[in-house]
Amino acid sequence: MKYLDSRIPVIGFAAWSGTGKTTLLRLLIPWFKARGLRVAVIKATHHDFEIDRPGKDSYELRKAGAAQTLLVSPRRTALITEHEHPAEPDLARALASLDAQHADLVLVEGFKHVPFPKIELHRPALGKPLLYPQDPSIVAIATDAPLAKAPLIPVLDLAAPDEIGEFVLRCCGIGSG
Repeated sequence: MKYLDSRIPVIGFAAWSGTGKTTLLRLLIPWFKARGLRVAVIKATHHDFEIDRPGKDSYELRKAGAAQTLLVSPRRTALITEHEHPAEPDLARALASLDAQHADLVLVEGFKHVPFPKIELHRPALGKPLLYPQDPSIVAIATDAPLAKAPLIPVLDLAAPDEIGEFVLRCCGIGSG
């Protein structure tokens, strides 16, 4: 499945805070990597964040007013762009900024209200309502307990990352194994 003009298959993981999205992604990334896939991750956050530290040259140059700071080393590259007028993160823009030559699959955490293929993570014990069926872009539900009402989409075992990984491969049209 593709989102907008993404050149790379994209699937998201949507859930209420505290459901375990990051924990699941930490299990899925090495699972995909073991199958030879290069995974890119986009994580939406509503918090301000720093990826650099005060006292470092790049931090000080950005704080001095650089609109963009590109950090490059033999092992990694990081682009920090200051947004003059803060706005909600834009998934299409984030996808366009990825280097398609270095990714076979994009996993997205967050962007719960953006219409693109997503797996909902649901833990009934948390007492939160399902996002499905109000969100028609949810293609499956991964849960740790039986659901009160059977949905019309696949239900996956949240405790079985292999099952979720295989579903993602099928959903995104990527040959497994």
